[in-house]
Amino acid sequence: MKLPARIALPVALPVTLLALAACAPQTSNGAATTDDKSGTLRVWLFQEVDNKPKEQVVDQAVAAFEQRHKGTKVEVEYIPVDTRAQRVKAAFNDPKSAPDLIEYGNTDTAGYVKDGGLADITAEFGAWADAKDTDPTARASVTVAGKVYGAPLFVGVRALYYRTDVFQDLGLTAPKTQDELIATAKKVHKARPELYGLAVGGAYTYGAMPFIWANGGELATAEGTGAGAGGAGASYKAAINSPAARKGITAYTSLFGDDNCPAAKCAQMGGNATVTAFASGKAAMAIGGDFSHQAVEAGVVKGKYAVVPLPGTTPGSVAPAFAGGNNLGVLRSTGHRTLAVDLMKELAGKNTQGRLFDAMGFLPTYTDVRQRAAQREPFVKPFIDTLGAGAKFVPASAGWGQIDASLVLPTMFQEIVSGRKDVAAASDDAAKKMDAAFAAAAR
Repeated sequence: MKLPARIALPVALPVTLLALAACAPQTSNGAATTDDKSGTLRVWLFQEVDNKPKEQVVDQAVAAFEQRHKGTKVEVEYIPVDTRAQRVKAAFNDPKSAPDLIEYGNTDTAGYVKDGGLADITAEFGAWADAKDTDPTARASVTVAGKVYGAPLFVGVRALYYRTDVFQDLGLTAPKTQDELIATAKKVHKARPELYGLAVGGAYTYGAMPFIWANGGELATAEGTGAGAGGAGASYKAAINSPAARKGITAYTSLFGDDNCPAAKCAQMGGNATVTAFASGKAAMAIGGDFSHQAVEAGVVKGKYAVVPLPGTTPGSVAPAFAGGNNLGVLRSTGHRTLAVDLMKELAGKNTQGRLFDAMGFLPTYTDVRQRAAQREPFVKPFIDTLGAGAKFVPASAGWGQIDASLVLPTMFQEIVSGRKDVAAASDDAAKKMDAAFAAAAR
């Protein structure tokens, strides 16, 4: 999940840090040949819009780590999310200047593994007491071809925000099925033409995925178990053009039109735009994340909305949500592997995740820690219920990064809602593009 970030000016590295980088251990194929038990550990974490609360939590965890490991110092640098790709790629290509530990978006896992940048920590993760309570989807986000390449740091999912005042005025109740959701959206827009019934976006991939999954569709299916370059895992075959996936695509794209969210206005909207439409009072419903809560609270709908899990196709069911979030990974090039793994456990452990929730609202990846968080902050319950019903993840292929960057799925949705292609033709074209990306990643 990509988090908002401030652009930071480059900072000069201290002389001592440059000296340490110059004395980094020799590597073999990107993997360090030493495992020093003292010295300086370098960590790159993402910089948030309001970074101070995160810094305070991290400083507390780092102090505890340094107290346990005498002779060890931790240098934390907060890097802008928008430029992380260039920074991380450069670190993979130049191990001498690379950090020991990085925060990364969970959809980047397979690509980073293929690049040979992340260390396989399967054994350490399996022996870690906290890890036994990691939810399955979060664990999947650090797993490629059965091996673990990091620790989940937090998870983010989406649910249905709706206007309680509008629903009460119109005698409506929260929809219990996907069909009811679509019908309710159109009822609202008919009665209140100034409102989108449900704000949707042609560029809102993660808002559309639950419709595909709820109807039994998949983005892709795994084929074989070949490791591929760098251990990138099984090869994948696009399934976006299967009958089940097409049913979900049809359901989602039926929400674009003059009877709910006009294509001329909504085809180009992404997730942020749909949440903004809701928060500003222009929509009766929106699919937003737990991470959208503060933005909605700051809008004109404060005190006039509620949240429920996005309904599935049958009464009482929940549509599978995409499990976004960030992970922590140890670099293969680190000369402090044991210490780096221990620091990863400190930063991604239960205590720190609990404090990050309190400070930043990041949903913990541990089921027990999430339950305690819900008791303190009731607003997270619908999101926790959504996770409990079974969230899903993108294909664990380095090709997904290309698919995402090339806007394959948004292009498909936009072609359909604009009338340029029907669902069959658009999904077939998307499947061809996805298969090309998967094939390129497997080479």
